Amino acid sequence: MVEKDILTLNEILGPTMTLTHMTGYVQPKLEWIDQIQNEEMKYYSSVEENIKDIQLDGDHASLVGQNQVKASIWGSGVSTWPLQIKMYFEKQNGRWLITKQVASTF
Repeated sequence: MVEKDILTLNEILGPTMTLTHMTGYVQPKLEWIDQIQNEEMKYYSSVEENIKDIQLDGDHASLVGQNQVKASIWGSGVSTWPLQIKMYFEKQNGRWLITKQVASTF
């Protein structure tokens, strides 16, 4: 997302992936990718602090990632947030895809 690498994002995100923002807004994958591309969501950096609560159950997995994310979202000024993302994964055709992300702060 920082590099605006839309091709890679499209490959690692499942087709029906959603991102639930801190506001509660549930955003579909294609809308999120579009907003990264047109810089409605401009990510400047993301520094990983922690990965925890890793769960693995067959073809499903989840984890919680904690990052310091510097961004300008929907016209806001540039800020750095302690962002926590609960990520859900599913193995499809031998590949792990992100199927859901839920954002909060930590």
